Amino acid sequence: MLAAFKTRLSDWIFQPRPPEAGAIVLVQRRVFILPTRLGVLFALLLMMMLLGAINYTLSLGFVLTFLLVALAFNTMFHTFRNLARLSVSAARSEPVFAGEHAQFTLQLTNDSRYPRFAIGLSRRRRGGDGDVYADVPAGAATLIHTTLPTERRGAMRPGRLTLYTEFPLGLYHAWSYVNPDVTCIVYPRPAPAGLPLPSAAAARGSGSSHGAGHDDFAGLRAYHAGDPPRHVAWKAAARGQGLHTKQFSGEAAREMWLSWDDLPPRMGVEEKLSCLTRWVLDVQAQNLSYGLRLPGVELAMGSGETQRSRCLEALALFEWPA
Repeated sequence: MLAAFKTRLSDWIFQPRPPEAGAIVLVQRRVFILPTRLGVLFALLLMMMLLGAINYTLSLGFVLTFLLVALAFNTMFHTFRNLARLSVSAARSEPVFAGEHAQFTLQLTNDSRYPRFAIGLSRRRRGGDGDVYADVPAGAATLIHTTLPTERRGAMRPGRLTLYTEFPLGLYHAWSYVNPDVTCIVYPRPAPAGLPLPSAAAARGSGSSHGAGHDDFAGLRAYHAGDPPRHVAWKAAARGQGLHTKQFSGEAAREMWLSWDDLPPRMGVEEKLSCLTRWVLDVQAQNLSYGLRLPGVELAMGSGETQRSRCLEALALFEWPA
């Protein structure tokens, strides 16, 4: 019950927000500040100095104590200003495979006349191991990166991140929460290398045809993204017949369907996705043209990095049809 009360109190004070698109400006009401342990010890020291100055009526003691008090208040202002009015925006995150670390990049923009120093980024409110720091010059922007481990496939969000600072003297800890609207696509973990590719009979539905080679013209087929430009039938396109790709004898074996149904039924969903991921990587390494068939999803034939990204993303975001 006490934990639930603490959670409600924290939510009421810090106002958790859903993912925010675009630039996030750290206005004053979004920046929180508290003394650090060093700041508390410094305050106790000032109280002892004040008591000593009162007890012994030391004029210089009063001067030094009030000078340090003014320094503490001035430090609090600079710590707060070091974080306030920064603009935070998220950059695109590159896809990774499950088990790798996803990297999220934030751009800190400082539109003021004052440089910002030692801005930390963490998943906790207070700093810890693995935190990263950056300085933001006046009227400039700086990139800051954080990495998070991945365990499963899908669209991963960084969640609530903390920007904080203890500049200049470490007496105060100022922080602000941001929840950028950015995702990292986590591909399924590939099966171990050496998994056999689908049989030749699965290449074009009715088997593979091996002919005399690429010099024997065999006809036209619809153009697929990633087809070599030298194989495009430009004359047919000039006549208004649309984009087509020239096929040559023996080229049927260079096209392959990667199908969910080619895998044993006893396999689980994640195991099948892992095997299909391995097939995509192996077929791509052989520069073949390939398509992907999943329950409820079919990606047309293609090749190149674009086709690889499309297939791996489809595998990462796959959901079993209802």
